[in-house]
Amino acid sequence: MIRVENVTYGYGEESILKDISFKEKENGITAVWGRNGAGKTTLMKLLAGHDKPNKGIVEIMGTAPYNRAEVVQSVCYMQEDHPFSSIWNVKDSLRFGQYYYSNWDMDMANRLLKIFRLDENKKISKLSKGMKSALQFIIGISSNAKITILDEPSNGLDANMRKKMYKIIRESQEQHPRLFLVSTHHIEEIQQICDSILVIHDKEVFIHEPIDEIRECGIWLVGDKNTIEKVTDGQYVLEASELGSRLKVMVDVPFNEKWKEIASLHGLSIEKVKLQDYLLNKTEEAE
Repeated sequence: MIRVENVTYGYGEESILKDISFKEKENGITAVWGRNGAGKTTLMKLLAGHDKPNKGIVEIMGTAPYNRAEVVQSVCYMQEDHPFSSIWNVKDSLRFGQYYYSNWDMDMANRLLKIFRLDENKKISKLSKGMKSALQFIIGISSNAKITILDEPSNGLDANMRKKMYKIIRESQEQHPRLFLVSTHHIEEIQQICDSILVIHDKEVFIHEPIDEIRECGIWLVGDKNTIEKVTDGQYVLEASELGSRLKVMVDVPFNEKWKEIASLHGLSIEKVKLQDYLLNKTEEAE
């Protein structure tokens, strides 16, 4: 479905992506995570055919998307702060979606307008940041495109609306199986609906794994300093802080029965590291 092989992209001598490779073969929901400036948006533009790589191969269903209208119509890319026409209202954008995407579902679009409380006659230029994000999301869902790319779709939305958004993504994927790529800073919230995670760091693919495997990585251990140092000898400690004679460490090991038993045996407290904190520390250590 998606093939990216040895892709490099940049302007002049400035490299934005460097020799990246990955594949997405099946329908599902992939979270795309990375620090600001990591290259996530550039990657999405390459997949959507907006740009052409300087080197390497980008393929969508076996064909390079750049300058290929027949391929691009199978991809709905709703970028952050999408560039709508300055004269459009909400209804105009839905009409364009219906014209452009062959599998467009106008009933779904109208239903989502009500859920997100969007007035179809309101000018897009007058929408708040959150309401514009909601409109972009509505177009992405209603497109039923084989590959739907949502760049920070929940920007400006409150927690309740974000929760509704995640539920709609999962339901849409189940009803109309396709591949979603969703970039987000709210990884803790969206992880529950995702099948895999793609982490871009330092212009490269840093992690590309089933999310079930990554969410079990990382533990906090708290207890006597000497005991902590003994049980973590030889392990990858991502973060440490001393609390008098006690030590709190984040260790890059799975949160499993083995480590629960070790913690219990040595009188240490143990808990799972939040995925966001784990990814921040992993990418910090990689710099």
